[in-house]
Amino acid sequence: MKFHENVFVSFLLLIVLLAGCFGDSGSSGGSSLDTTPPTVSSTMSPTADLGTGMAINGNISAAFNEKMNPATITTSTFTLMQGAALIPCAVSYSGLIASLNPAADLAPGTVYTATITTGAKDLAGNSMAADKTWSITTGAAADNTAPTVSYTSPVNAAIGVAVNSNISATFSEWMDPATITTSTFTLKQGVVPFLCDATYAGTVATLNPISDLTPGTTYTATVSAAVRDLAGNTMAANKSWSFTTGAAAAKGPAPVDLGTAGNFVILSKAGISTVPNSALTGDIGVSPISAGFITGFSLTLDASTTYSTSGQLNGKAYAADYSPPTPSNLTTAVSNMETAYTDAAGRTQPTATELGSGNISGLTIPPGLYKWGTGVVIASDVTLSGGPNDIWIFQISNGLTIAAGAKVILTGGALPKNIFWQAYGTVTLNAGAHIEGIVLTQTGITLATGASANGRLLAQTAVTLDQSIVTQPSP
Repeated sequence: MKFHENVFVSFLLLIVLLAGCFGDSGSSGGSSLDTTPPTVSSTMSPTADLGTGMAINGNISAAFNEKMNPATITTSTFTLMQGAALIPCAVSYSGLIASLNPAADLAPGTVYTATITTGAKDLAGNSMAADKTWSITTGAAADNTAPTVSYTSPVNAAIGVAVNSNISATFSEWMDPATITTSTFTLKQGVVPFLCDATYAGTVATLNPISDLTPGTTYTATVSAAVRDLAGNTMAANKSWSFTTGAAAAKGPAPVDLGTAGNFVILSKAGISTVPNSALTGDIGVSPISAGFITGFSLTLDASTTYSTSGQLNGKAYAADYSPPTPSNLTTAVSNMETAYTDAAGRTQPTATELGSGNISGLTIPPGLYKWGTGVVIASDVTLSGGPNDIWIFQISNGLTIAAGAKVILTGGALPKNIFWQAYGTVTLNAGAHIEGIVLTQTGITLATGASANGRLLAQTAVTLDQSIVTQPSP
C-alpha cells in the first residue's frame, strides 16, 4: 500500500510541475511566450553613382526588428515585381537582414515593387501582421563605387578603452550582410586572433568579443577588402585600426553606436534654426530636407557645392540638396541616427525604473540604464558620477525638461560621449540650462536663450536654438 501511495504522490507532484510549465503565462512565475508579430524596421538599396535613384546593379534589402526563421525567407515570401512581371532574384538572409539579388541588371528609370509576405516568420513562428510592400525607382546608372569604412569605434589609436567594449565599423553605404563575418571582420592581439561574434545592422558591423579583453593591451581590428556593398563592389583595400585597453571594465550598459550620425554635432530630419548668435562646434546636417530649412545662420555655399559655412559654426553645414556625395552621406547618417534611437530605446534590464518618479533634480546618478514610463524633469543640478569608460542610457517615454539655470554635471572623469538621453517626446532646455551627452529624440529639441550642450543633438524632427552653445564631445 505504501508503494501505491508514493506513486500517487509522485504523480501529483508531476502534475503540479507540468502546470507550472504550461500554465497561464500571465501568472506569477509562469513562462512568457513570444506572440508578437515581427516587422520590417527599414529597407535599403544602393544609390546610383549619379546620385539619384537606385543603382541598376543593386540588391534590395530589408531589416527586421528581430531574428527570423531563415527557412521562411524565400523567393515565395520575398519578391520583386515590375508591374505584373516577376523579376527573377536570389534571396538570402543573414543576421536581421533579408536581401534580393536580381539575376540581371534592372532597367534604368523604372519603378519596381518589393514585397515581403506574411509567410515570413520569426523564430517563435509568428507571422508578420500584414505584407510589407515598398517601391523603388532605378536611376540611370550602376553603382561602381567602392565602399569605405567611414567611422570606427574605438577610433584609431584610442587609449584606455574598456576591456568589455565591442568594436564596430560604420560603412559609407549599405553592405551585403552575408559578407560581414568573423572571416572578413577580425580582431587580433599581435598575430593572435581574438574570438568574437560578428553582427551587422544598418551600415554598422560589430564585433562582440566572447570574453573581456586583456587590460593594458593593444589590439588591431581589420575589415577585409572582401566585404561587398549591395551592388557587389568590394573595398579598395583592407581597413585596419588599433587601440589600447585600459585597466578596468566599463560600468553600465554597452554604449549606443551612432555610426556616421556621430560625425554631426546637430542632425535633424526637419530643420535647424537659430536666433543669432549661437556658437556651434562641429558639423550640422539636415535630410531629407533642403538647406532652406537651416535658418538664421546666414549660410555661405562653398565652391564645391557640397557644404556651407557660417560665422556661427566652427564646422560645416550639410543639406540633402547639396552636390554628391552629400545627399547619400546624409541618408546614411539619418539611418544611423534612427538605428541608434531604436537601440537605446530597446535596451532591457534597467538599473532602475521610474527613478525619482521622473524628477531627478539634485540626484547623483551612477552608470547604468534608467527607464521611465513618463517624462523626466531636472529642476536643479543633477550629477553623473563615474569613470571615463562608464556608460549611462536614459530611456524616457515622454519628454525631457531642464529648468532655467539647471545643469547636468559630470564627476569622476565621466565623459559626455558615453551618456545617451533617449526621449520619445520633446527635449527642452530652458534659459541658461546645460546638458552633457548625446540627445536622441523621436521628436524635437529646443534650447532657449543661453542654453548649452556638450554632446550631440540628434532629432527626428527639428532643432531650435536661441543664442545657444553646442559643442561636440571629444572622441
